[in-house]
Amino acid sequence: MVPRATLPPLTGLLVFQPLKRRYCAECRRGPLPLLALEDGAPRCLDCADLGHLVFLPSGDTALTRRSREESTLSAVVVRFNRRKSRYERQGVLVEEAALARAEQRCLADAEARRRRRVRDARRREAQDALFARAFAAEILRLFPGCPAARARAIALHASERGSGRVGRSAAGRALAEGSVTSAVVASVRHLDTPYDRLLMSGVPRHEARRRIAAAVATVLRGWTEAGLGPTG
Repeated sequence: MVPRATLPPLTGLLVFQPLKRRYCAECRRGPLPLLALEDGAPRCLDCADLGHLVFLPSGDTALTRRSREESTLSAVVVRFNRRKSRYERQGVLVEEAALARAEQRCLADAEARRRRRVRDARRREAQDALFARAFAAEILRLFPGCPAARARAIALHASERGSGRVGRSAAGRALAEGSVTSAVVASVRHLDTPYDRLLMSGVPRHEARRRIAAAVATVLRGWTEAGLGPTG
């Protein structure tokens, strides 16, 4: 009635998806989309007392596992693969109420994961805000003449999560002076010099940096010296 092959190592009841037209040996109904074997003879699900179960296709491991946990009666559905000469699992038959309960458990898990993602995102935002403030404070310590709003903008840009910028590097996270200065230099280069226009006009990057180096140094010197008191 079913191909002669080793059945998969499954526990519990087995139901088959037949490859040929099969009819119930008891009630003669058919052809059967699913059948159970009793003493080698095919039975429809109603005659095998499985007709009240619903089919859950394979694919969602968590839902399948929980459906079987919730269901007093269940069966594994298999179909013979001729090319591979073996039975392959197609899904399970479970009680409809059990499937509904399992779906609710999975939805609850999904909601819990969503809430956890929201909490994690808020925690990261808070951490990022604290770090950006620390980065801006370090900018102002090194360059006291830098406008506070500009320092905040530089810090936010340099420390943006996932950007790969200097503020996200290990040295940047440690507020190393070199990394903080690099972030400030990059900002000055793009906003306070004609560097971007030189690049757009075709000037090679290293040459463009050479041409605006003096302008960058002037801005940095002004921001540094603004914090020095009168001497002499």
